[in-house]
Amino acid sequence: MSDGPRPRAIGFGRFSLLTYSRELLADGMPVPLGSRAIDVLFALIEGRGLLVTKDELLSRVWPTTSVEENCLQFQISTLRKALGKDRDFIRTVSGRGYRFVAELTTSAPDAGAQQADAAFNRVGGAVVQATGSKPHHNLPAATSDLIGREVQLEDVAALVSANRLVTLVGAGGIGKTRLAVELGRRVLEDFADGVWIVELGPLSDPALVLPAIASALGLSDAVTSPNDLAAALASSRLLLVLDNCEHLIGAAAVIVEALLHGNASMQVMATSREPLRAEAEWVYRVPPLDVPPEGAEELEELMRHSAAKLFMARTFAAEPRSQPDARMGAAAAKICRRLDGIPLAIELAAATAAVLGVEWLASRVDDQLSLLTAGRRTAPTRQQTLRGTLDWSYDLLSEPERAVMRRLAVFGGEFTMEEASAVAANSDVAASQVLASVAHLVTKSLVVRDDSQPTPRFRLLQTMRAYAMAKLTESGEFESMAQAMLKRATFARPMARLRAAQAPAVT
Repeated sequence: MSDGPRPRAIGFGRFSLLTYSRELLADGMPVPLGSRAIDVLFALIEGRGLLVTKDELLSRVWPTTSVEENCLQFQISTLRKALGKDRDFIRTVSGRGYRFVAELTTSAPDAGAQQADAAFNRVGGAVVQATGSKPHHNLPAATSDLIGREVQLEDVAALVSANRLVTLVGAGGIGKTRLAVELGRRVLEDFADGVWIVELGPLSDPALVLPAIASALGLSDAVTSPNDLAAALASSRLLLVLDNCEHLIGAAAVIVEALLHGNASMQVMATSREPLRAEAEWVYRVPPLDVPPEGAEELEELMRHSAAKLFMARTFAAEPRSQPDARMGAAAAKICRRLDGIPLAIELAAATAAVLGVEWLASRVDDQLSLLTAGRRTAPTRQQTLRGTLDWSYDLLSEPERAVMRRLAVFGGEFTMEEASAVAANSDVAASQVLASVAHLVTKSLVVRDDSQPTPRFRLLQTMRAYAMAKLTESGEFESMAQAMLKRATFARPMARLRAAQAPAVT
């Protein structure tokens, strides 16, 4: 900024950057940011809307350390995430650097406020008051109730109290993150050094996992290896929550093991669509919400089931004038069953039903991939539509796993391993690969296993089957898979029934 007395705060949009305590506020509330991110923000603001080159930022923020450009990219990503809907305040100048384009306001220095701000010190990136207290967590504030998860919260709390590494595993949209965050709030007082969540979803490079964790914990960029991170945390008594590990699972597993070996006082909870397969890991498979059974139509009975309770709550939140009645209840029950009790799908359905009507949606819920597109604007892209959630899972599969998953769509219900192999194996995918792929799909929460019978049976969730059928059609394999089904008299299906189940191609 200009020469002379430093302003007490720099304002832009709904944000204020306190210059003495080096703290960013959004609508008056602190935004958790590490020291490097704050350094980058100051440097961009001082550019007064002009280009700040990458070299300038690197030399300003890391004056005594040689770091890779991806460290700067990570800090820019962190700032944009903190800015949320105002992320475009930071503009990228391709190949050169960045510009901060928000209109700035400043407040005049205040002697008393300046002294108060000066009482703050920055240690390792975390704001510490003169009394020595520090932020206890970076968990987001609750904006709505977590419906229907009391049993799961108790189960996970018991696991966390007894084990140092717990992974919440489940299909996309099942509610792993919400469960982990709520559990973090509930056990906060059990960890003297707090509960800290690291969101891995926005990252694409395994090399960014370590700096992401270090930044969330307020550690310097001198942390260059998992062992450095473990040493920096020493005997800290904290719970680290690694959210959305599935696409960076190898890097996450290596770091988690190093942390647990290097610090006997910390614990880790991870969320992923498959286990980390790290040492001493306890896996908790997050179940879907409880759906109303066929024939349940009375509102009082429906509301005993968590899926219907969530659907009704979200529908009325979006359209408070809605009046529940028996017809609406029956339609809601059908929607919840068709969506397998998956919370994200139910919330998307409620948003659609609030506009188009519950009964109308129930009559067309089989076209869920096209209809369920009304997710929160601020949610990650993969959570804004049902198809986006399923795309995220599908894109992480190997090619043989993709082929097997879409071919399994020809089964209208359950199937055995032998039946899967008989239909899905061909010149491209050997029978042994089919068996391995089904096992991997179970591990990755895309196929459900039923162990209630002597011979294990498997099935696709209905949402996943609709998606897999669309992919099967798109691949041009539908006819050959239908013929393969018809050749097996023990589980043949009429061709007309298969054609009726055929979904539109994914675009």
